[in-house]
Amino acid sequence: MDLNADFSSRVIVHSGDAPWVASPMAGVERRMLDRIGDDVARATTIVRYAPGSAFSAHTHTGGEEFIVLSGTFQDEHGDYPAGTYVRNLPTTSHTPRSADGCVIFVKLWQFDMDDRDQFRHDMTAGLGDAKDGIKRAKLHHDDCEAITYVEVEAGCRLSLEAEGGIEALLLDGTLTEGSDTLAEGSWLRLPDGTALDAVAGGVGAKIWIKTGHLPFAKAPTA
Repeated sequence: MDLNADFSSRVIVHSGDAPWVASPMAGVERRMLDRIGDDVARATTIVRYAPGSAFSAHTHTGGEEFIVLSGTFQDEHGDYPAGTYVRNLPTTSHTPRSADGCVIFVKLWQFDMDDRDQFRHDMTAGLGDAKDGIKRAKLHHDDCEAITYVEVEAGCRLSLEAEGGIEALLLDGTLTEGSDTLAEGSWLRLPDGTALDAVAGGVGAKIWIKTGHLPFAKAPTA
């Protein structure tokens, strides 16, 4: 299936308004944001694990990155509390589960196949000092993409230009971009050549941002 697969268009999804859809595994539900492919897909998804639910063991041939939005995600490699950003390189495997339930934002098949930078980070750990009301923490950077965690103080403007497109997930607060107000869970994708110009609302905004990656978007090769 193709969902929001035209990467030359601006897309916004207010995921908090979308219904949860059952996955193939009991107790695991999804809100799909974009997708190219069927059983094996380049996909961006918000996934909810009910308490005690699990996925069977599997290999991420094309790599996986995710943010734990709430609760604690678990696998045989450890526990991942809310606020953790994880990159699992191509060909890695695991058996995901959550004893108490969790929600994650996950991206599949969006890696350079030669990427071997595997890690887990507390997204806030590298925050620098505020400049013009904005704090930033660099999470990852390579020739294909840059990933940043950003905190914007109330009423401050976030302006960003980046070759290769911009993708943003609002983690907390509100952000006004054009005629749209993004709330927690809102996902915005801007095509190559379009700048981000937004203003944080009354409680500020916390945002995960990826740039530069859209020219490399394609269906999985296997």
